[in-house]
Amino acid sequence: MPDDPTNFLSAEFSQELSKLEPSRQQRILRKLALAALGSIPWVGGFMAAIASIKEDDAQSGTDNLQRQWLEEHAKKIKELADTLSAMLQRLDSFGEEVKQRLESDEYLDLIRSGFRKWDEASTSEKKRLIANLLTNSGASRLTSDDVIRLFLDWIEMYHEIHFAVIREVYRKPGITRHTIWKTIHGVFPREDSAEADLFRMLIRDLSMGGVIRQHRETTYSGEFVARKPQRGTRASGVLKSAFDTEEPYELTELGRQFVHYTMEEVVPRVEG
Repeated sequence: MPDDPTNFLSAEFSQELSKLEPSRQQRILRKLALAALGSIPWVGGFMAAIASIKEDDAQSGTDNLQRQWLEEHAKKIKELADTLSAMLQRLDSFGEEVKQRLESDEYLDLIRSGFRKWDEASTSEKKRLIANLLTNSGASRLTSDDVIRLFLDWIEMYHEIHFAVIREVYRKPGITRHTIWKTIHGVFPREDSAEADLFRMLIRDLSMGGVIRQHRETTYSGEFVARKPQRGTRASGVLKSAFDTEEPYELTELGRQFVHYTMEEVVPRVEG
C-alpha cells in the first residue's frame, strides 16, 4: 500500500507547534501562536478534518475530495508553522521589556490582523515582508501601531515591482528614474511603450502614497525649502521622459520606516 500523504499531518503538525513553544517563555509564545492560528479561518477546519478522516481504502468521492483538500492545506500549514517558528525564535532573543510588548493586547491584535493578510497574500515575497513587519514591530517601538497597520495595507496594496523601486531608492538616495530603471531592467523601451507607462504609474503610485518623493532641501529645523523658479531654459518641445536623468528621488520618512520594518531582518530593540 503506498504511503498515505496525510499520514504525517497530525504528528508533524504537533511537532511543528511544539517548536514554537520554548520552555523559557512558553506562555508568551503560546499566546502569539494561538493568536496567529486563530486568525486564519481554515486552520480550524483543517484540524477537524484530520480528526475525522477515514483510513479505509474504499473511500467515497467526498472523502477523496477531503483528502485532496488536506494535501493542499498541508503545504500551507507547513509554511505557516515555519513562518511562526522563525518569527518566535527571533523574538525569543530579546529582553524583558520586549516580552511585555509581546504579551500586550495591542501586539496580539497586530498578530491577528497581520496573519489574516499573510494568509491572503498572493506571493511568498509579500508573506516575507509581513512576517518581518510583525517581528520587528514586536522588537521595536520606533513608530505607532497605527503606522504598522498602514504598512500592512501597503504590503497588500503594492506589488513586487513597487517594492523593487522602493529598494533602489533606499539603497541610493538621490537616485533618478533613469538609474532606477537601468538597475532593475537594463534595456530602455520607447517613451510611448506599455513599459514606460507602467514605470510612470509606479513612480506616481509611490509618490502619491507618501513612500517616495523628489529630493527637497530642508532648513536646520526640518522645514522644506521652496524651489526657485528656473530661468533662461529652453523648452525642448517634448514632455519629460519617464526615465528622467535629472530629478533625484528619496524615501519619505514614512517610507524609510517602512523599509526599516519590512526589508531589514533585525531592528534595534525597544528604545530605553
